[in-house]
Amino acid sequence: MATKKEEKQFEKERKAANKARLKRMKEEGIEKYLTPEQIRYNRNKRIIGAIWPIFRFLILFGLCFVILYPLIYMLSTAFRPSEQMNDPSVVWLPKSLTLQNIKETWDVMDFGATVGTTLRMNVISSILQVITCAITGYGFARFQFKFKKLLFAIVVMMIIVPPQIITIPLFMQFRFFFGSTSISLIDTGWAMYLPAMFANGIRAGLFIFIFRQFFRGLPKELEDAAYLDGCGPFKTFLVIMVPNAKTSFLTVFLFSIVWYWNDFYVSSSFFNNTKTVALMLKNLDAQLRVKLFNNQAVSTRQIIVWLEAGCVLSITPLLVMYVFLQRYFIEGIERSGITGM
Repeated sequence: MATKKEEKQFEKERKAANKARLKRMKEEGIEKYLTPEQIRYNRNKRIIGAIWPIFRFLILFGLCFVILYPLIYMLSTAFRPSEQMNDPSVVWLPKSLTLQNIKETWDVMDFGATVGTTLRMNVISSILQVITCAITGYGFARFQFKFKKLLFAIVVMMIIVPPQIITIPLFMQFRFFFGSTSISLIDTGWAMYLPAMFANGIRAGLFIFIFRQFFRGLPKELEDAAYLDGCGPFKTFLVIMVPNAKTSFLTVFLFSIVWYWNDFYVSSSFFNNTKTVALMLKNLDAQLRVKLFNNQAVSTRQIIVWLEAGCVLSITPLLVMYVFLQRYFIEGIERSGITGM
């Protein structure tokens, strides 16, 4: 048997031989030791390696242009004086900056009161929707009952069918609540709260699907252990499932806030006098012409700086919320099954 000293010497000589062989191959050209198929493969790999970074740059540049161009234009326009919109020498960078556009648009939109109303309606509707969609998604994920597949097909239809299909029936239901001509829920928060309370709010079908996917991914042993400890289905949901689904709850809540915040179609169908950010932004052009220009004839190009200022004001609260909750939002998307849809 070889001693340890001999084994170490052999290993040292083997490494030296490999090193010398690699050096010789590098000096003489490695292709000398390769088959024609290996030579073609290496050549194609080098070509792809040279082209792919350029192709990737063009894709990313195109995506950035499509996504960032409107945002850059909005910021460039919102903080420039209106007279510079007719200055051909000003394209992207204004010659001077001003906050006057923001102040005047704030007053026209009555932004403080509008944000308060929007937040109140959005938060209440989102909380109700998260609760009801979570319970519904948990039921589809864990329980067996009659017509389960049919009912889940209806949930999928809620994702596919546009809200315009049910707007008129909902309007008639809220206008003549319980068939009474004296009770109307139009222009009240209940027009948003009631659908959310019954898991039928804005994008509720998608939220039910997200919760169903998440709860299906949790181990069944968690529920079995809770049942052995004497917990019923509802207590198991509250004590076991909800703590494990915190990230999904946060993700759905943020999605719901954003969609309620940006909604103007449903809001404009049910609200006449209630002011929300989306409705005020939708009607900002007309409001500017009345309150800022006293119904004088002005072109869109003349008032575009105030329109863009309104866009800046509208997205600022959402950006602030995202900055503080970004980590939890991304984690929730990864764990809730959205990426696997």
